[in-house]
Amino acid sequence: MKSPLLNKLSKNFRSRSPFNCFLLCLVSVLVAIALLGSSSSTFNSVTSSVKNDIYTNYRKLKEQARSDYLELKSLAVGENQIKDVGVCGKERENDVPCYNVSANIVAGLKDGEELDRHCELSREHQYCLIRPPKDYKIPLSWPAGRDVIWSGNVKLTKDQFLSSGSIMKRLMLLEENQIAFHSQDGMMVDDVKEYSHQIAEMIGLGSDTEFLQAGVRTVLDIGCGFGSFSAHLLSLNLMALCVAAYGSSGSHVQVALERGLPAVIGNFISKQLPFPSLSYDMVHCAQCGIIWDSKDGLFLIEIDRVLKPGGYFVLTSSTTQQQGSSTGAKKGIMSTPLEDFTKKLCWSLLEQQDETFIWQKTVDSQCYTSGKQDTIPICKGQDIQLYYQPLAHCISGTGSDRWIPIHSRSDSMNSTELKVHGVYPDNFFEDSEFWKSTVRNYWSLLSPLIFSDHPKRPGDDDPLPPYNMVRNFLDMNAHYGGLNAALLEAGKSVWVMNVVPLGVHNTLPLILDRGFAGILHNWCEPFPTYPRTYDLLHGNGLLSHLESQGCSIVEVLFEMDRILRPEGWIILSDKLGPIEKVRMVATQMRWEARVIDLQDGSDQRLLVCQKSFVRK
Repeated sequence: MKSPLLNKLSKNFRSRSPFNCFLLCLVSVLVAIALLGSSSSTFNSVTSSVKNDIYTNYRKLKEQARSDYLELKSLAVGENQIKDVGVCGKERENDVPCYNVSANIVAGLKDGEELDRHCELSREHQYCLIRPPKDYKIPLSWPAGRDVIWSGNVKLTKDQFLSSGSIMKRLMLLEENQIAFHSQDGMMVDDVKEYSHQIAEMIGLGSDTEFLQAGVRTVLDIGCGFGSFSAHLLSLNLMALCVAAYGSSGSHVQVALERGLPAVIGNFISKQLPFPSLSYDMVHCAQCGIIWDSKDGLFLIEIDRVLKPGGYFVLTSSTTQQQGSSTGAKKGIMSTPLEDFTKKLCWSLLEQQDETFIWQKTVDSQCYTSGKQDTIPICKGQDIQLYYQPLAHCISGTGSDRWIPIHSRSDSMNSTELKVHGVYPDNFFEDSEFWKSTVRNYWSLLSPLIFSDHPKRPGDDDPLPPYNMVRNFLDMNAHYGGLNAALLEAGKSVWVMNVVPLGVHNTLPLILDRGFAGILHNWCEPFPTYPRTYDLLHGNGLLSHLESQGCSIVEVLFEMDRILRPEGWIILSDKLGPIEKVRMVATQMRWEARVIDLQDGSDQRLLVCQKSFVRK
């Protein structure tokens, strides 16, 4: 029986000349060889170690057959054909599409909007591989890599680094090519830990170790400095996501991501953040540079939109302290504009200490319509599928079934909460069991390469334990967040950025309510991050989704190459047709790729790739 690919080729050559028939025969033979083979010899050690697992061992593809097949691949892939994939120029080493400030200014954008995301003004598609900086080195494995980075891996200069006035600084230069984020011997008092403890006390807790018991599981860190506060919260088993504006001369987001911390590029000068309403338990801003009482309170309204009932807004700012007054009540008297806005939002000022202020959002959804104060109007309709929409001067989420105070949630998703999200409990638990099994298989497949037998690179010292080089996953089609949950349950020291693509059932509210990091994204557009920021990209059913949305798979593959670090991994699970198309393009992109048959009787295949370390 012919494979779907051969059937397609047969249709293309039907009623053609004898010469074309000869070509068909040749291509058919080569395709058969290719489907049994691989373009990579790297994975030979993998399959031999897991041959008793669900994966089958494939024979090595003969190099001559591979070369001949690639010359004729255009007969099979048609519009996916690309030629002469080279390396991009040095000017694109830190390229972030959709954040072309110069083009935005030429288009007439101003008043801060030129710093926002504008993909409609960045539509150049140059098929080239973004090279790493000259002094780039593979990031250190965790936990060391969370606190020490290679200075050559980020665009931020040492002078910019050392001149930072952030209260999160507590940084020092270890040597010429490394930057550390705390004392190496741990003997110095860590300002970040003291700051976190102060916040806990201000909301009535004995210690920051009690954040979880108080209902604080997820934190949106606006600005985020160099990620030290987020790193500390991660050590407390909280999920802290850093969101900061794009910087052409270096960015806090890039530094945080280089440390392996959860972060995305984003600001809300003119557009809403790509999260649904009622998303986070705490929003934090320390010297983040936002003038909160400007634009008639639009920025504070956006914070209220993403904040859960009973959630906290923590603001540390010398400007706010100057505007307030230390006289009067213990809580202080805020400047009139800021005080008026927070009252309209039904927030209560819990505490003020020095430069830090903490407000708590109301748990009473009727407060906004009670008429007790000059309130802001309620938004009409649901905003769960909003995607970079303009900032709105109205209150969101009050009529949602997800209006549940953070202190009243259960630790895990129960049947009642699942129904709020329109998810059948049986489907949810079946999905959970599937991902538990899948994670075991993934780890078995990759362990010989990323753990116990990580290869030594020429010129490097012998690697020290632990060898785990995977700190983070980007799940490009996260569904319920099952992969994230399975990794946590298995005790893997990784975090996951869960992406819900536009065009599918929006499960992002469910993912965020589970305490995971997540974002809404259109994969026909570039992802809001810097190059080389993820260790492993994962997509289950992603390719079929992209085809249904009319996205260019080739463009998405080059975007994946941009955001994946050198020697990083890609795991795609999909039908045979899309998988084969991607494998052929991956070969031209210098990825080492292997198609694996799950041997479950279906046409599902697993494509495992490793990105090469491209220098020139």
